Amino acid sequence: MIYQNEPIKVIVSVCGIFALVYGFFLYLNFSTEYTITKDNLLKVKCGFIYNKLFDINKIRSIKKSENLISSPAPSLDRIELTYEQYGLIIISPKDKFEFANELTKKNRKIENKLTE
Repeated sequence: MIYQNEPIKVIVSVCGIFALVYGFFLYLNFSTEYTITKDNLLKVKCGFIYNKLFDINKIRSIKKSENLISSPAPSLDRIELTYEQYGLIIISPKDKFEFANELTKKNRKIENKLTE
């Protein structure tokens, strides 16, 4: 835009829009949380957009995932939780092995397919 001699107002406006979009994505990445509650619930929160509770007793399996589907997972190093009959939860906790172990402590029926 600078090389094409665009007006400074246009350049500043475009840079401002890019900064807002970039800031929004940073906010979503750094506000993503996975919490295991005392009530055997998994709380998945991603900013103000996504906030859901999942019953840990309904999780059937945990495995590594390379699925790029949109999900509250800021990393591409993801795990897939099979939930109820057909549900999937794709998340990316910092320590996926410890997280999987905590889930299996809460529900011994979960099939843990993660390998280090």
